Amino acid sequence: MEQYQANNNLPQQQEPEEKVDIMSIVFKILSHWHYFAISVVLTLLLAFVFNKYSVPIYEVKSTVLVKDEKKGAGMNGGDLLQGLDLFGSQKNVQNEIGILQSYSLTNKAIKQLNFYVSYFVESKFKTEELYKENPFEVALDTSFNQLVGVQISVKILSSDKYELEIPEQSDVTVFNYREEKALEDKVDIHKVIKTLYFGETYKDENLNFKILLTPKYKGKDTNGKIFLFTINDLTQITSQFNSSKIEPINKEATVLAVMVKNRNKQKAIDFINALTEAYINSDLEEKNLIATNTVGFIDGQLSGITDSLHIVESQLQNFRTANKIMNISDEARVVSDKVADLDKEKAIESVKSRYYKYLTDYFATNSTVKSDIIAPSTMGIEDPLLAKLVENLITFSSEKEKLKISSTSNNPLITAIDSKIENTKRFLIENVKNIVNISNISIKELDKRIATVQVELNKLPATERNLINIERKFKINDQIYTFLLQKRAESAIAKASNVADNKIIDKARSAEKVYPKTTLNYIIAFILGIFIPLIYLFIKDFMNNTIVEKSDIEKISTFPIIGHIIHSDRESNTVVQDSPKSSIAESFRAVRTNLQFIGKGKEKQTFLVTSTMVSEGKTFVSINLASIFALYGKKTLLMGFDLRKPKIYQDFALTNTEGISSYLIGKSKLEDIIQKSFIPNLDIIMAGPIPPNPSELIASERNDELFAKLQLMYDYIIIDTPPVGLITDAFLLMKYTDANVYVTRQNYTNKKVFKSIITDIEKRNVGKFNLLVNDVRLDRDSTGYGYGSGYGYGYGYGYGYGYGYGYGYYSDDNTKIKKKSFLKKIKKF
Repeated sequence: MEQYQANNNLPQQQEPEEKVDIMSIVFKILSHWHYFAISVVLTLLLAFVFNKYSVPIYEVKSTVLVKDEKKGAGMNGGDLLQGLDLFGSQKNVQNEIGILQSYSLTNKAIKQLNFYVSYFVESKFKTEELYKENPFEVALDTSFNQLVGVQISVKILSSDKYELEIPEQSDVTVFNYREEKALEDKVDIHKVIKTLYFGETYKDENLNFKILLTPKYKGKDTNGKIFLFTINDLTQITSQFNSSKIEPINKEATVLAVMVKNRNKQKAIDFINALTEAYINSDLEEKNLIATNTVGFIDGQLSGITDSLHIVESQLQNFRTANKIMNISDEARVVSDKVADLDKEKAIESVKSRYYKYLTDYFATNSTVKSDIIAPSTMGIEDPLLAKLVENLITFSSEKEKLKISSTSNNPLITAIDSKIENTKRFLIENVKNIVNISNISIKELDKRIATVQVELNKLPATERNLINIERKFKINDQIYTFLLQKRAESAIAKASNVADNKIIDKARSAEKVYPKTTLNYIIAFILGIFIPLIYLFIKDFMNNTIVEKSDIEKISTFPIIGHIIHSDRESNTVVQDSPKSSIAESFRAVRTNLQFIGKGKEKQTFLVTSTMVSEGKTFVSINLASIFALYGKKTLLMGFDLRKPKIYQDFALTNTEGISSYLIGKSKLEDIIQKSFIPNLDIIMAGPIPPNPSELIASERNDELFAKLQLMYDYIIIDTPPVGLITDAFLLMKYTDANVYVTRQNYTNKKVFKSIITDIEKRNVGKFNLLVNDVRLDRDSTGYGYGSGYGYGYGYGYGYGYGYGYGYYSDDNTKIKKKSFLKKIKKF
């Protein structure tokens, strides 16, 4: 006793630093393996359902080469023959990306692919889009306003007819395909169910179409199925496809990767290819624009010359026939050649004059300059300044158009280009005026020279003179006609031989599914299946403020743990007497042995049993601890000192009319309050009637006399007391005890309350305390106290004794802990 007291008087050791018990964590995870199995199965199942019934999204990619530089100078015949690539400019890759992402280019591709109608087929869990697999097609009358965004149902009845169903719907948009815009006023539609023949036109105030079968119609296999189609708002579907992603393949490259996502892989492939082709064609059209305008301008001039040439040719033939003259004299030929040369010069000058008039009219009628101006070299005009000014205008205009695609009109770059265009335009108009003046002077000079030759011509005979005049008109028209034909041919050849600067490197051929990512979803589901139970267990442990493991006690108290009592499923509290060969009885034997070592072999000992709060099992421990001492052959007494709430008498089927309270007030004698139990060697003193002053009775001298007598009569006395955390009765009784048993209950005793009381007890050194853990569960489904099914656990406290238990060893373990079925585990989970 003295040594034990000395040990208790030692300074309290500093609480050891908390360490992570890896094995404890691993064991806890393994002991709840079914949580993880169920969680993983459920998350993988959810991933499977998500992957199966999500509408997939595919991404397709095409690559386009954007030439960074165009080379060319002025415009002449040689340049024309090399493709009319007249004006050098540094190509901005970002501008080309803007062009590829422009609404106008996307709209052109949408129209080319005829994406006016979308087709679908219904399945049990989702609606799939059909593209090039639809058994019918809708022929829209785009000159008629159509309802858009309404899912119209088609049930094919046979190869001849079908059932059309239009659902009732409010606020439906009507789209005008001619102007490519939705009408402001929306309409309400009523439900329509109608049987029609294929090829028959369906028409109402908001719809006009007919349905035709396609080669994908499979007869009886298709009949009875329900298909859907939706007429698309052209602006909306253009905007939908206009979200394509375009970026250079690396920072230095001018090769662009063009990507788009869509629910239908073939539709996405066709769109990307149509978009890139439209881009290449638009680039080629821009290059051909000057040549096209030049050909148009020349054709306009040729139309008038051709008529004049035909008239003069007829006059010449008729004159020769009428006058029977085919050739003229040599003198007349000389005069005729002089006039012809002068007329040729005047004709060419006249053509140039018409070009100057074209430029003057162009600037007069066009408020904005476009890149379709006819270059002066096309008409044989070799004025360097004029050519440079026209070239600059075309360059500035092209740059402005490209900037407008990717920015607003408030962009400072566009403002700067507008300033350049206005300045260049002003200089060009002044230059044209000067050139026109010079041209007019040249024409007047030619007229004077022609008039001089005309004097000589008038001296010739009338017949020859008339013939020369007619030939003169013919040659003038013929020379102009030949000149224009030559320029037209040069422009046509240049246009035919022209190629786009940009080109498609790789067309889209296959699609990659980007949503849902099947493998990734399964990986995420598996990880979630692992982490959800982990988080659950962590939160459960974090929120659990009760004693669960041995370490929970060791972190709070330095008192020794003398044992643990296994969980009992039996209804009776006298488990040691009822099942002496059970594992629970053996756990009490181990506690008995440790208590005997604490008493250092004393023949007579007194033990007090208390706890933190009610329902921790102190009475259960007191009854069975007294029973195990009695079964050991020792004369044992169990005292019910819970005077406020007596209940031991119920477990032994005895009376509580007399007991400790009646003895302490002098109403009963000692021999009257001692009752024999059905357990050999075990006597019991009940608490007796509930007194109004229990603490005063316990502290009385009569209680000292009581214990003095009883400790002489019995080998072992077990005192059942009220919870020490609630009242002080237990502290008053500790002066009679050799050791005190403090009962804690697994998954029940509050750590904070336990710590508060134990810390106070340790500081005040009020008793010789030993800790006992009650209601320890050994099954894997319990939150373990360091135990598991079949897992041994031993204690050693310096007394040279240890013990361990395993189920299936003791014959009285009739109610063995069985592993729960998988279904029960699911229900518990």
